[in-house]
Amino acid sequence: MSLPELIARPRRLRRSATLRRMVRETSLSANDLIYPVFVDENLQAPVAVQSMPGVLRIPLSRVADMACEVYALGIPSIILFGIPASKDAVGSEAWNDDGVVQQAVRLAKTAMPDLCVIADACFCEYTEHGHCGILEGEDVANDETLINLQKEVVSYARAGVDIIAPSGMMDGMIAAIREALDCAGFQHVPIMSYAVKYASAYYGPFRDAADSTPSFGNRASYQMDCGNQREAVREALLDLEQGADFLMVKPALAYMDIIKIVKEISDVPLAVYNVSGEYAMVKAAAANGWIDEQRVVMETMLSFKRAGADLIVTYHALDVARWLKNEVSL
Repeated sequence: MSLPELIARPRRLRRSATLRRMVRETSLSANDLIYPVFVDENLQAPVAVQSMPGVLRIPLSRVADMACEVYALGIPSIILFGIPASKDAVGSEAWNDDGVVQQAVRLAKTAMPDLCVIADACFCEYTEHGHCGILEGEDVANDETLINLQKEVVSYARAGVDIIAPSGMMDGMIAAIREALDCAGFQHVPIMSYAVKYASAYYGPFRDAADSTPSFGNRASYQMDCGNQREAVREALLDLEQGADFLMVKPALAYMDIIKIVKEISDVPLAVYNVSGEYAMVKAAAANGWIDEQRVVMETMLSFKRAGADLIVTYHALDVARWLKNEVSL
């Protein structure tokens, strides 16, 4: 049987690496990356996170070095998570002007002024019970927690943070933060909202890294149910109405549909969080020789961008930036 004279041949544009690079629809660069940094006030030297190979908890004395390393790789931003020396029922160390994150912000900005420093704003690392705010019985009291959140973000702003990233999924958190920052004279500080954050099993290794495992129960009463899609739209639109400057979807890998939807309904930059469980699975499979780590990671990053992400918070960031410098391609 003869072939038709005008057969379509898409393979013509795949014949060489140069052609494939020329016609690629989605691109990835180090500018898309945000690197999470765990700073532990109790440490004198870095400690490896066993469930997250390659990830460290670092002491305050290493923050400047980390800031310089990240920026030298072309990564524009870090997001800070703090482990304080002491915890209490309400997480009061979170708004201590000499707290671990506040000190880390100042150290990072002094060492590398052009690095964009983001502070995660929550209480799970600071409370002795590991929940994200003030408890009322065994649930988090929303409005009382917002008052403390206002104190926390203003303290971060006084330290010189570039972006506030609230992750607690409290109702009204963006409006409360915007009001507090504006009243304190920090109208210029943007808010990157964890607008769509699911109650996910993929967070397990993070809780080892941040010492934030709840002492009882779970976070299902304030984080989203993993079966819900329309709720993600509602959460994102509410945060936009309240003044969010960025939105975030977390986790990322199992929520590509959500990333696409949120991108389509919003007109602000969209970040995704490639979370600890996603990272740990890749590392474990690579350690067993089951996958090509570099190719899998780069494909995953590109997939986040293709789904609609503008920015990617990922523990792979240092490796990805190095691979990009070496012009690694799929």
